[in-house]
Amino acid sequence: MNFEIIADNLWFLLSAALLTIKITILSFIVALFISFIVGTMRCEKIPNSVEKMLSIYVEIFRGTPLLIQLFFIYYGLPSVGINMPGFLAAILGLALNSAAYMSEIIRASINAVPMGQKEASFVLGYNRFQSLLHIVYPQAIRVAIPPLMNSFSSLLKESSLVSVLAITELTRIGNLIYTRTYRAFEIYLTLGIIYFVMTYTVSVISKKIEKRINKAYVS
Repeated sequence: MNFEIIADNLWFLLSAALLTIKITILSFIVALFISFIVGTMRCEKIPNSVEKMLSIYVEIFRGTPLLIQLFFIYYGLPSVGINMPGFLAAILGLALNSAAYMSEIIRASINAVPMGQKEASFVLGYNRFQSLLHIVYPQAIRVAIPPLMNSFSSLLKESSLVSVLAITELTRIGNLIYTRTYRAFEIYLTLGIIYFVMTYTVSVISKKIEKRINKAYVS
């Protein structure tokens, strides 16, 4: 074993890890925005055609591999005149895939709020938007935080797939170092450790956020 290879390439690995974190955070923000829209709309009375479109979106992105989705967005869409850089394609693919799962979390969390509270808000003169903003969302978010943070951790690991789009994130830089050194054990062990540290950090932060929200809710 020769871990001097890791020391020699540590700067490249850390830079790639930062890019991985950047892609994950941006994708998560976009996914969160989409999931709140889709999840909320599927809890409301909307036209049947819109409900079917949203359901089809969720089922397609949950029922097909993320890798195929990334290939389709980056390599397939240019065939119909839609071109985008790899970085944008990566964020869009990860966000759409994650939002399909996260929208179900949001929908379940909204449905977990007792119907009586929603009805009481209407009696107090709240319109539908005010009821969502002041009554439903605060309680739903408390329920949704743990699974949403798990989704963030999953997204962080799944971001390794964007290496197929020629983006020099952590997995791709590891592959490039391997093709130059042929030291698979040291390189992929180091990649695994870095991914573990990042996901474990997210887990710790998630628990602190959950405790703080629960404490605020009780008080």
